[in-house]
Amino acid sequence: MLPFFPAALLTTQAQVPPYRADLEAGRFLKVLAEAEQRLHQDANDALAWAAKSQALTSLQRFTEGRAAAERALVLQPGLADAFLARGLARAGEAIRQRDLSSLRGAIGAGEDLRRATEADPTLTSAWTSLGLAYEMLPAILGGSTRKALECAERLRQVAPARGELLHALILVEEDAWHQAEPYFLKALTLDPRDPEVVAQWLDALDSKPARRTLGEATKNARLVAEAARRLPSVRTRARAIAAGSDAYLHGGKPELAWKLLQEHLPLVDAPSLLRLQLGKVAAVSGLHRAEGLAALDQVLREPLEGGSSGYPGAWWRKGQILRDLGRKEEARKAAQEALKLDSRHRGARALLEQMGQD
Repeated sequence: MLPFFPAALLTTQAQVPPYRADLEAGRFLKVLAEAEQRLHQDANDALAWAAKSQALTSLQRFTEGRAAAERALVLQPGLADAFLARGLARAGEAIRQRDLSSLRGAIGAGEDLRRATEADPTLTSAWTSLGLAYEMLPAILGGSTRKALECAERLRQVAPARGELLHALILVEEDAWHQAEPYFLKALTLDPRDPEVVAQWLDALDSKPARRTLGEATKNARLVAEAARRLPSVRTRARAIAAGSDAYLHGGKPELAWKLLQEHLPLVDAPSLLRLQLGKVAAVSGLHRAEGLAALDQVLREPLEGGSSGYPGAWWRKGQILRDLGRKEEARKAAQEALKLDSRHRGARALLEQMGQD
């Protein structure tokens, strides 16, 4: 069993360490710049090393991220943020490797996440990551839905809406949509302005469990209605607006998906994520191809807020648009660029195969 943390403990925690809010919001480029500036002034700042580690991991620089986390742990053994950072870096390495050595990395990542929650039970992202790890890992590696749900219960003590959200996500993974939906709705009631809650709700409504339970037509109608209902409270948060655009796109309203992005592009905290989404809408719907291509070109020229995992997708979407415009040689090159960044990218591989090239 995971340890129980009395309410008194949770209400007397020290001030939340710097960087956490920006990391939670996905402002990784900002965190990286601030952490490096701080380390230039004080190379022994363990929290700055831990923050830098998480930012590097978001950029898929897992080896550097792990090294930065380990530097933090040397400077301050037992630092929760450093355990979280190393766990995320190890998880990223394991996902990338996808071989026997990745099993050891997955086990190590889970252990780091567990130690992060023990070191600081208020670290919400650690509880979320640990809960999802328990749900995703097979039993032979320590995975367990029971353990995952225990994490959701502990998270409720710290962040009630996020605890309900984690519970819902675990049930979605269990293909239990009817049981999951009330937890999503409770999370939205508790904190309708949390962009992660809004985004995850819209994403889940478009998941296979929701589709199988609701049927395609009902699922599409609810996607459109819920996007219109939930987005006004998170209008400056790129993660939620992108999810809303997906809801309109997959709900059969591509023009609304495009319009939403255009209207919110000047407002959001991470505009490059909306430019990436503009490219997706153009590629999937066939609308506004020239504008979508221009948006993707800008994404590929500049740092991508929220992490660089979107770059392979940007090249793939660019390739799709170029193919549809009849520029097949350029489309092949774009797909190959995606595969340079992610050799297992299924969309890029499929694009090459569709154009008659392995």
